[in-house]
Amino acid sequence: MSEVEKLKAEVLKAQENSDIASLYVLEQRAHEIFDEDTLHGFYANILDLALERLTDTLESHRVMDINEVQDFATLRALYEYAIEHYSAGQVADASALFEVLSGLSNDNKFSSALKLHWIASAENISLDDFLSQIADIDETQNAGTFYISCFTKEAQKLLDNSQIKGEKTI
Repeated sequence: MSEVEKLKAEVLKAQENSDIASLYVLEQRAHEIFDEDTLHGFYANILDLALERLTDTLESHRVMDINEVQDFATLRALYEYAIEHYSAGQVADASALFEVLSGLSNDNKFSSALKLHWIASAENISLDDFLSQIADIDETQNAGTFYISCFTKEAQKLLDNSQIKGEKTI
């Protein structure tokens, strides 16, 4: 059995088990072995599973536990999907996804950070401006989070001036 066939079998098993976390574990090998089309399908499968878990979570009226491996992987996949939309200039779609994500987790830091993403995108701040003016990329990298979790002083100004009501601090 070739490396491609072995990896495809492992991916299929993870998919059958709805195991997003295992798919992320296989991610590096997928980048090394799969061609671009297969890699695109790999990420599409992660997103499909994440969207299924999102639906199940919303229907069961629960929040995701960022410390539970499948919930963590689901939040990561949905965050990456929202950032993809933001990057592509689909700001309204990104904003809607960030809004859902901001209320989806029991982790206050994640929820507050995603609320800031939501406000920025709702205010039509481009991703480039968000990254350069509001996000603190160096501190986020030091924090080791999969999402932008640290922000500049401009972020508080954005919150204070926001039309979106609720928590006013990050």
